[in-house]
Amino acid sequence: MPEIAEVETVRNTLKKQILGKKIKKVVINYRPIISSDPKEFETLLKGLSFTDINRVGKWLIFELEDYCLLSHLRMEGKYFLKSIDEPIAKHEHIIFEFTDETTMRYHDTRKFGRMILVPKEELWDVEAIKKQGYEPNSKELTKEYLYEKITKKNLPIKSILLDQTIISGLGNIYANEVLFQAKINPLKLGKDITLDECEQIKVATNKIIKKAIEDGGTTIRSYTSSLGVTGLFQTKLMVHKRENELCKICNTKIENIKIGGRSTYYCPHCQK
Repeated sequence: MPEIAEVETVRNTLKKQILGKKIKKVVINYRPIISSDPKEFETLLKGLSFTDINRVGKWLIFELEDYCLLSHLRMEGKYFLKSIDEPIAKHEHIIFEFTDETTMRYHDTRKFGRMILVPKEELWDVEAIKKQGYEPNSKELTKEYLYEKITKKNLPIKSILLDQTIISGLGNIYANEVLFQAKINPLKLGKDITLDECEQIKVATNKIIKKAIEDGGTTIRSYTSSLGVTGLFQTKLMVHKRENELCKICNTKIENIKIGGRSTYYCPHCQK
C-alpha cells in the first residue's frame, strides 16, 4: 500500500508532467471510484487545467481553476501517463484525456481507490480531509500532543499509530519502522506509553518519513511508482519484511505477528 512517502513521490513526479495540461475528456470505466455523479464529474472537469498538486496525509489533492480533485490510492492505486493512442489496459478505470493528445490514467487492480471532486472553498469541509491528524513534519506534532491522544486508548501502540486522525499519512511500513527506532514494543498499550516514549515516537516519525521521501519511498511487493520512479528506502528498512532475518542492531531474529489484522515486524530484544 502506498503510504505518505510514496504518495509524496507520486505528487512530486506528476507535478513535473501534468501542470498546465487542459482536460479534453474524462473516461470513467469503473463508476464506484468516483464519489459523485459520473456525468457531472466529466462535465465539471472538461476544459479545466491542473494548476497544482498538493497532499494531505495519503490523499493527493489535484488543484484545478475552481475545483480540487481528491484522490486516495488505497491498496493498489497508480497513475500512468500515456499517449492517447495507447490501448486502454485492464484496470485503467479513470482516464483523463488532455488537449495535447496525452492521457493520465488511474490504474487500480483492487478498485479500492476513491476520487472526490469539490469546489476549492469546500476542501476542508470534506470529512476525510478535515479529520486528518498532524503531518510527521508538523511543529504541532509534539510529545504532549501525542501523549494526550495515545494515553486515552486501551489499544496496542501499533494500532494507534495507524489512526490517521493522530498522525496523518503513517501506514503499516513506517509504523513498524518508527516503533523499532523508538525501541517500543508494538503490543504495548497506549495507556502505558510514557511522555518520553511519545518524544521518541515523534523524533522517529519525523526522521524516518523525511528520509523515506528523500529516497522516493519504499518499493516492495505491489507498490512501485508507475511514473518512472522507484523508491530506495526499502534498502534501509530495519524490521519491515525482515521476518527471521537478524536484527541489524543486536542480531536477534526479527519476528512477525498480527496486530489488528496487520503484519507487525519487530525485534523482541530491542523492543522489549
